[in-house]
Amino acid sequence: MNFDPQLLGLFGGILGILVVASVVGGWLARRPGDDEWRATVANLNARTAAWWVMAAVFAGALLLGKPGVIALFGVASFLALREFITLTPTRPADHRTLFWAFFIITPLQYWLIAEEWYGLFSILIPVYVFLFIPVRSAVVGDCERFLERTAKIQWALLLCVYCVSHVPALMTLEIAGYEGRNAELIFYLVVVAQLGDVLQYVWGKTLGRHRIVPTVSPNKTWEGFIGGIASATAIGAALWRITPFTPLQSAGMALAIACLGFAGGLVMSAIKRDRGVKDYGALIEGHGGVMDRMDSLCFAAPVFFHLVRFYFT
Repeated sequence: MNFDPQLLGLFGGILGILVVASVVGGWLARRPGDDEWRATVANLNARTAAWWVMAAVFAGALLLGKPGVIALFGVASFLALREFITLTPTRPADHRTLFWAFFIITPLQYWLIAEEWYGLFSILIPVYVFLFIPVRSAVVGDCERFLERTAKIQWALLLCVYCVSHVPALMTLEIAGYEGRNAELIFYLVVVAQLGDVLQYVWGKTLGRHRIVPTVSPNKTWEGFIGGIASATAIGAALWRITPFTPLQSAGMALAIACLGFAGGLVMSAIKRDRGVKDYGALIEGHGGVMDRMDSLCFAAPVFFHLVRFYFT
């Protein structure tokens, strides 16, 4: 169990924010309003309630250290993969390939992280699995929409397993002068990415006028993008003490995380638009599915991991 005082203090801060959000949400719920107002407040309170659960699970995993973090994101990858495959239906001929994806490749990717086998972890899916998937599907002999079916499975593994697995992989980095504190780096990544999402939503709702790509995501506006990215960058810079970065480096890292988080959210929205759905699932009340909550991490995690590995190890 990792009782890092600084980490406990950070979760104390998250606890305070959730208490304030719950009190404000309860106060808003008692105010009179029309149906639209009540629906908005109910959605806000549902999101806050879900954040309580997610924060508790995340805190528990970080306090358990490397095994807890690997287990948490391994399960998250499995659930996200299930949502993605459900959203992009395959054919019966793909079932054996999917068995490999769910029950062999996903656990193997996280086992490699547990073993700190970077050389294979970093290329397993984008090289070997990407070559294996079409071969395994071709052996079945069903050629109908073969390229489309293969691409769906490859994309699902890339986004839901490979990209997400870079979050727990941060626990394996050896940073001089930062030994035993890698859990704080994961806290930093997740908090900046998630706050970037929330703040883009808040800025967009309050000042948003000019939509960026209305055919993909009508709620994403230039005002929300600029306000959210700037706010997340400022918060990331303020959190520099929990990282191995200087304040300026921390601001640069937070800027990269927030921008990549926006890119991830936009791409995931395009996939949902293509499939004609609002959310990837309904597992997390007020948020949608696991993938709806992790879309920003999909793009931010691998780039952040390699930036840290290249410049700080």
